[in-house]
Amino acid sequence: MEETSQTPATPVENSGKKKRRKIHWVIKIILAGCLLLLGALFFLKLNLGAAAVFTDNVLRPLLGDNRVVYLEKIFFNTSDQLQRLTNNLHADKPPRFEDAGASNISGGNLDLNPISLINSFPPLDGEGVWRDHPLSLFPGQEVMAYTFVRPDPDRSYASVTLVQMDMSVMQMGSVAGTKQPGGPVGKPGPGVIPKDILASGNLISAFDGGFQYKDGQYGMIVGSTTYLPLKNDLGTLVGYKDGSLKIVDYSGQSFGSDMLFIRQNCPMLIQDGNISVSDPKNKLLWGRLAAGTVGIYTWRSGIGLTAKGNLIFAVGNNLTPDTLAAALKTAGAVNAIQLDINPIWVRFNIFEPAGGGKYTSTTLTKELTDGSKEYLNGYAKDFFYLYKK
Repeated sequence: MEETSQTPATPVENSGKKKRRKIHWVIKIILAGCLLLLGALFFLKLNLGAAAVFTDNVLRPLLGDNRVVYLEKIFFNTSDQLQRLTNNLHADKPPRFEDAGASNISGGNLDLNPISLINSFPPLDGEGVWRDHPLSLFPGQEVMAYTFVRPDPDRSYASVTLVQMDMSVMQMGSVAGTKQPGGPVGKPGPGVIPKDILASGNLISAFDGGFQYKDGQYGMIVGSTTYLPLKNDLGTLVGYKDGSLKIVDYSGQSFGSDMLFIRQNCPMLIQDGNISVSDPKNKLLWGRLAAGTVGIYTWRSGIGLTAKGNLIFAVGNNLTPDTLAAALKTAGAVNAIQLDINPIWVRFNIFEPAGGGKYTSTTLTKELTDGSKEYLNGYAKDFFYLYKK
């Protein structure tokens, strides 16, 4: 048998192959970018849920997380710039609240002083003025109030809705989703508000939790179940059996045996009254977070605690972590973290008992996705809920 030999590839040939592979990846990225932009433009107008599924199930496996996040950044920031360029053609409008509560209220443990506006825009009707959201579980009491602010001096259309809740009369719970964040490591959660809470008729509200596993593997513990282990240098929300809450920068400290739940998500937004996004340590961490990167202008939600222990939930459009933190601070939050981001995932539902463990529900504003059916029947992602003590 005659032996054959292969001539080793020359450096020129190897260089040509590398160039072809590079061109191949560039073409894939461009095509995927076109798919993302076209798909986003189509789905975001028609079906936010379909857009999210398309991105997670089609684009991420094809390109990987980092490339998809980069393309998302291009899409969201391009949308923001288009809105910025065309904003002068449209009058700024406040969020469309489902409930037109009474203004000029005063009461209880809530701090209802008007918020000093931090922009130079002509104020919109109701901006910075707290309005009561009456709850049938608390007749004659003011335990939930809302308002809105615009924290970005360059974006008059970037509006943040703020909800303040009296935690002296409410208890907070946390639910791990059936798939997130623990599913990828074999720790799926129940994904639904506990049956005893539903049967009690005392459910008040439910709202979004943190990021998916792939976007940071942030810690989550509920009761005796650790869905994901805690990680140092992250903003950490802790709930206790007596109803009290704390938000801390986790560094390995113990939270005691009375802890009900712990959920981490990104570095601290506000720490001890100071916006901490730009602190050297936190800024470095934010720069490493794919889904939480500082430079994306998108829908974001966050949670904070006031000096009196009241809970502040914030949600709004065209935000960065800095502007989300600024909004929370104006509302009185002394410690705060970011929760979820992007249009389909930020949610806040208010429930009213209808008897027999049933509820009616409204979203806080008409711009938000209605998550009530998933919170009551099963949801893939983690979330929080509030109920009367």
